[in-house]
Amino acid sequence: MHLTRSAIALCLCFSASGGVAAPFESVEALGEALFHDENLSLNRTQSCATCHDPDVAFVDPRTTDAGRAVSLGDDGVSLGGRNSPTASYAAFVPEFDREWDGDAEGGLFWDGRADTLEEQAGGPPLNPVEMGMPDKASVVSRLKANPDYVVSMEALFSPGVLEDAEAGYAAMTQAIAAFERTDVFAPFDSKYDRYLRGEVTLSKEEELGRVLFFSEQFTNCAECHQLRRSQTHPQETFSNYEYHNIGVPVNSVLQEVLGEKGFVDKGLLDNPDVKKTKHMGKFRTPTLRNVAVTGPYMHNGAFEDLRTVVLFYNKYNSKDPKRQINPETGEVWKAPEVAHSLSVEELTEGPALDDQRIDALVAFMKTLTDARYEHLLE
Repeated sequence: MHLTRSAIALCLCFSASGGVAAPFESVEALGEALFHDENLSLNRTQSCATCHDPDVAFVDPRTTDAGRAVSLGDDGVSLGGRNSPTASYAAFVPEFDREWDGDAEGGLFWDGRADTLEEQAGGPPLNPVEMGMPDKASVVSRLKANPDYVVSMEALFSPGVLEDAEAGYAAMTQAIAAFERTDVFAPFDSKYDRYLRGEVTLSKEEELGRVLFFSEQFTNCAECHQLRRSQTHPQETFSNYEYHNIGVPVNSVLQEVLGEKGFVDKGLLDNPDVKKTKHMGKFRTPTLRNVAVTGPYMHNGAFEDLRTVVLFYNKYNSKDPKRQINPETGEVWKAPEVAHSLSVEELTEGPALDDQRIDALVAFMKTLTDARYEHLLE
C-alpha cells in the first residue's frame, strides 16, 4: 500500500502490551520515508526522490546547464555524467549475470555494477557528485538523529542496529529497496495493461504500433525490448536487460558543460566484472515502461524526443538521405561515441519504416505509460 509522507509520520503501530512499537509499521513505510529524506545528503538538499521523482515517473525533472540530460548534485554545482534512468519497474532487473557468454545482462545502473536494489540504493548517498556524504558512518549518524528512525529500525531490524555503521547502512538500503519493490513503482496499469485485461481498446494507430513492435518481419524492437516469451504476459517489462552499443553519439552540450570534450563513456567496461574492450560502449537496455514521459533518452540524454529515438534506429535501415538527418539538430546524425562494439546485426535487421509506421510505434509506446502519468503525455 502506498503511504504519503504525512500518513507515515502519523502511523503508529502498537505492541500487544499496548505500548508504541514503532512510528513506521513496515519496512516499506520506513523505506518510503528514507527515499524522500533530504537529510541523508551532505547539505540536506537532496534525496533519492530528487533524481527519481515519483510525480514524473521516477526521473529527474530539474533543468541544468546541460538541460535535463544529467542531474545536479547536492552541492549545487556538480553534474553527473549519465542520465538518471527511471526507477519504474527496477525491481524486475535481474542480478548481473557473471556466467554470461556473449551478451551480458542484468544489474542496476547503466553498466550493471550493482546487483540488487539494495546495492544500488547504497551508491548515491556516498557519491561525491550526488548526495555527497563522506562515508557510511556519516549517513548512519543522520539516521540516529531522527528518533522515529531509531525506534523503527530497532523494531524492524534489530536492537542497536544503528550502533554499527555497516549494519545501519545496510538496514537503510534494505528499507529503500523494499519500498522500491512495492506497486508504487510497478503498478502495471497502463493503457496497454488495461488492453490486455480487455478493459480498453487500442486505437488503430496504437494497434498498428503494437503489431509492428512485436513483429519479427517489420521491426526488431522486441529482440531487445521483450522479456517474456508471451506477447500477452501481464508483467512484461519491455527489456531483456542485455547490453548493446547502438551507436549513440556524444552529447556535445553535456561534454562542454562538464569540461570533458573528447571524453568517451566506456559503458559496460566500467563494470568491475567486465575486462574485455569489445564490451566498451555497451549499455543496459532500459525498460520501455513510461518511456514516453521519461526523456531525454539514452545514457547521456542525447535525444529529447521519443520519435527522434525511433528515427535514430531507422537510419540504419533507410537509404533515404532525409533519414540520415537528426530532426533535433537538422544535421547528419553524429558518429557513434564508440564504434568498434556496435550491435550491427541487431541494428540492421528489418526494413526501413515510413512515417506512418514510425508514428504508430511512438503511439504504441505511449500506451506503456502508467495511469498516474498519463496526464504527462502530450
